[in-house]
Amino acid sequence: MQTASAEKTSPTAPGQSKSSFFRQSGWMMITAVGGGALMFAVQGVAFILRRHGEPVLTKEEYSAFNALLQLVNWMTIPALGLQMVFAQQTAAATTDIQQRQLVGTIKTVMFGTFCIWLTMLGIAIVFNSQVMEALKLTNPIALWLTLAVGFTMLWQPIFQGLMQGRQNFLWLGWTAIFNGLGRLTIGLAIVYFIKPDAAGLMAGVLIGLVATLGTGLWQNFDLLKLRGEKFDATGWLRRVIPLTLGFGASTFLFSADALVVQNYFVKGTTDNYFFFSVLCRAIVLFTAPLAAVMFPKLVKNRASASAPKSNLMGMTLLGTGALTSIAVVCVTIFTPIIMGVFKKSDPTGVAAIIPWFAGGMVPLAMANVLLNNLMAHSRFKIIFALVPLAVGYWMVLQQHHDSFMAVVQTFDVFTVVFLAVCAVFNWVVQPDRD
Repeated sequence: MQTASAEKTSPTAPGQSKSSFFRQSGWMMITAVGGGALMFAVQGVAFILRRHGEPVLTKEEYSAFNALLQLVNWMTIPALGLQMVFAQQTAAATTDIQQRQLVGTIKTVMFGTFCIWLTMLGIAIVFNSQVMEALKLTNPIALWLTLAVGFTMLWQPIFQGLMQGRQNFLWLGWTAIFNGLGRLTIGLAIVYFIKPDAAGLMAGVLIGLVATLGTGLWQNFDLLKLRGEKFDATGWLRRVIPLTLGFGASTFLFSADALVVQNYFVKGTTDNYFFFSVLCRAIVLFTAPLAAVMFPKLVKNRASASAPKSNLMGMTLLGTGALTSIAVVCVTIFTPIIMGVFKKSDPTGVAAIIPWFAGGMVPLAMANVLLNNLMAHSRFKIIFALVPLAVGYWMVLQQHHDSFMAVVQTFDVFTVVFLAVCAVFNWVVQPDRD
């Protein structure tokens, strides 16, 4: 009987495996760069747009928009483990019964994440004024659109995980393009013609994510048509909770600085920080596809006794280190130039901070590779170190935010510690026996 999973093949030779890895990761990097460029174009064009000689978007609304993007990252932490656990379960689903169990899991988790979103909605309603004040929002619609974005982001990892696990990297890559294209075209059109504030840009983010979610549904519709088996909640939660905590800690390190800056710094003074931080964060997003391609291959190799041994993790780590180091040099050199062109502002005040923030992305990106390797092999002990690390980072940020440099250097220290912890758990801490 033909199954809905990717076509089964015989074990590939090491040379073929490497060729496939570099071809697929190359495509994912191309689409990541393309999607990232479209998303960054929103940042630049938002400052170029003029009406009657005046900027369409104010600095305050620009900063609010970037803070809302990082808030979305926090909202999606409950779903962070979903992409990896679904990629893991999909890659390991080699029989009909395993695929039907996967379908039952998908439908149950979709309902569960919807309930989580309803809880977030209720919290936002109760604490509406406090959230508006902390994020310095002028239009309440921006917050409600952000919540809608959060809902799509809770479901998006499910379908991206299915595509990743089935190694459908062609359409997984295209989702990044659709996401960026919707954000650029729709968001800027709304800002220019309808409402020049953060709400307009968040509407563009929502449209882009709806297109991404629709693509995921379309590409996995053959799987969703199968009859689902009973959902094993206990066994599934044993996998998804550690994945959520592990990748949630990484996302927290990646995004917490933005909310601290938006909350504590004077309104109208943070636009330069958010502008250069977008380019610096792109360093991690640029190399993330390497780990995304590596993860299901490691899972499949672990599930198959006949799979050839490979050094995918080593290749991915080496490639990530080299590419991020090159990216740091490029970001350090070109960001002040880009700021002068797009923002029409003097970057002198932040030029010294850029290499510090960009440099901190190197250990973060490399740590993510090691973390993916641990998660792919179900080595979950690391979460007992990462959760306290994330909590400690937040506590330190609350005390050390007197300047942009203080925030960035705190970030650097914790990303280096993050890398060290991941290295120890990869090469020193012994894994549990299967």
